[in-house]
Amino acid sequence: MTKNNPPLTIGRLAKAANVNIETIRHYQRKGLIVEPEKPLGGFRHYPDTSVDRIRFVKRAQQLGFSLEEIKQLLTLGDQHCGDVQSLAKEKRNEIQQKIAGLLTIQAALDDLISTCHTDDTTHCGFIDGLSQKGFLEK
Repeated sequence: MTKNNPPLTIGRLAKAANVNIETIRHYQRKGLIVEPEKPLGGFRHYPDTSVDRIRFVKRAQQLGFSLEEIKQLLTLGDQHCGDVQSLAKEKRNEIQQKIAGLLTIQAALDDLISTCHTDDTTHCGFIDGLSQKGFLEK
């Protein structure tokens, strides 16, 4: 490290990767980043590549990957692009299924909302609709 780039302690790493220290510790416990050896009487120094690794993990999480799936992606690495593509396709299919489910829920809510009449204080179509047998059942 040069004087312009002080060693990456856990605090500096957290700041550089825009996460908190507990996130780094959690990733270490999950095996996503390596915890460097602690020198006697000193602080652990993380390699500069740890920042990119943490950013990768956070971005993969934003795409819907679990930490276990991210660990698998990292294990596969650059040399197994076909396997990485297969995992990405599986994730995309999962997300498509979730979207379809959410659209079904949205349509059901729209139907229920249309049954609400705010001027009827003795009867609520929304409540009645949720109570009906077969509502949202497959």
